[in-house]
Amino acid sequence: GVKQLVVGVNKMDSTEPPYSESRFEEIKKEVSSYIKKIGYNPAAVAFVPISGWHGDNMLEPSSKMPWFKGWNVDRKEGKAEGKTLIDALDAILPPSRPTDKPLRLPL
Repeated sequence: GVKQLVVGVNKMDSTEPPYSESRFEEIKKEVSSYIKKIGYNPAAVAFVPISGWHGDNMLEPSSKMPWFKGWNVDRKEGKAEGKTLIDALDAILPPSRPTDKPLRLPL
């Protein structure tokens, strides 16, 4: 199954007012409670406010969201932190591959 999550809160340019910290926190709280119910630890999930249309916080930190100090993830393998979506994706730990076992192919 899926072991790691990254949550990109998109369309931050469409909030009222644009790039609203309170709207991001509201969504983060709501999604955190949902992912906790289905068995994930919200402290191990990176939440990143982004605007895909304008490219905010996708590859480089956005000047339009000065309130966002970055995300941090606390997991048993260690901590990770960053400011952008690409940082969060790069922080995903690759799964272990049991190379000593027979090959399995899903059909």
